[in-house]
Amino acid sequence: MREPRSGHVVIAPDKFKGSLTANQVAEHVAAGLRRARPDARLVLLPVADGGDGTVDAAVAAGFARLRTTVTGPTGEEVVASYAVRGRTAVVELAEASGLRLLPGGEPRPLTATSRGTGELIDAALRGGVNRIVLGLGGSACTDGGAGMAAALGVRLLDDRGEELPPGGAALRSLARIETGRLAERLEGVRVVVAGDVDNPLLGPEGAAAVFAPQKGASPAQVRTLENGLARLESVARRDLGALHAKQPGAGAAGGVGFGAMTFLGATVRPGIGYLLDLLGFAEQAAGARLVVTGEGSLDRQSLRGKAPVGVARAAAREGVPAIAVAGRRALTGEQLRKARLQSAYALTDLEPDPERCMAEAGPLLERLAEQIGREWLVESPTMGGVA
Repeated sequence: MREPRSGHVVIAPDKFKGSLTANQVAEHVAAGLRRARPDARLVLLPVADGGDGTVDAAVAAGFARLRTTVTGPTGEEVVASYAVRGRTAVVELAEASGLRLLPGGEPRPLTATSRGTGELIDAALRGGVNRIVLGLGGSACTDGGAGMAAALGVRLLDDRGEELPPGGAALRSLARIETGRLAERLEGVRVVVAGDVDNPLLGPEGAAAVFAPQKGASPAQVRTLENGLARLESVARRDLGALHAKQPGAGAAGGVGFGAMTFLGATVRPGIGYLLDLLGFAEQAAGARLVVTGEGSLDRQSLRGKAPVGVARAAAREGVPAIAVAGRRALTGEQLRKARLQSAYALTDLEPDPERCMAEAGPLLERLAEQIGREWLVESPTMGGVA
């Protein structure tokens, strides 16, 4: 049995990709913990690292969800959400320009656009915000943020003075960039990119080489997209003095990180750390007896700034032990300790068949959480209620 500890429990997981949203993970963990310890006080704070689910996490933390119709990655209209609290907006690229929005799931690596993301930013600006947190991840496009910029009034022109069509391939014909009055619109507005990708814009670790194949690009199309991004970088450097191509995060979301730095003056922050601050994690964790975090696959990628490790480190700063739940666990005990995780529980501990783990993730997660409740939540006089 664990040593008794007073206080509440914070449940702060990321999504289990392909099976459960972060909200659903938190609810299933809560259900299992309640079965083991009905009087435990629980605070549900689903989190995200800047990718899919970032807006949902903000809404769960008290932001208001706003919806608007924007241009999807292949030009069709889609309804997308962003979140607002006070004068801060959270905009998630995946809501408007994500892979999950491709009609029929058919990739369009050469022509997919980030325009809808720019339209979400435009809606937030028209609403009077002075801080925009831009979550990058899950993008369908490799256009360097050109579509996003065009939606905000930037003109990307060919040598005949005509605006380029959408997509990364068209950037090979870029001859001139005119930013119009965008700088005036952004006066007094702070834009922060929250993401977990540190790739540069170009080269073997860049946006096209690393991520375009995940968006359906063939080797020949990867070369086309690399040439387009190189042309964008060259013209932006000449016309705007932009020197961001080698900065960590420039290659995020098909180069939208570069576009955000170049056209919006964005700064880049590690996604989970920044978003935990935004969601008020430290305040929620203060005085807690335990933090439960997690994600679908707890592996070496998790150690590179993914949500569970960020949560565990933030919990450690508050003096609170953190444990993780996952679909599968591929970290050693030493790696978990270095990540400030006291322990990790995986669905595969209960069900070795990965397909069944995906299909039955919710019930299995509740069984794990019930076990966690029995092992970690020794009854104490201060338990009682649900926050």
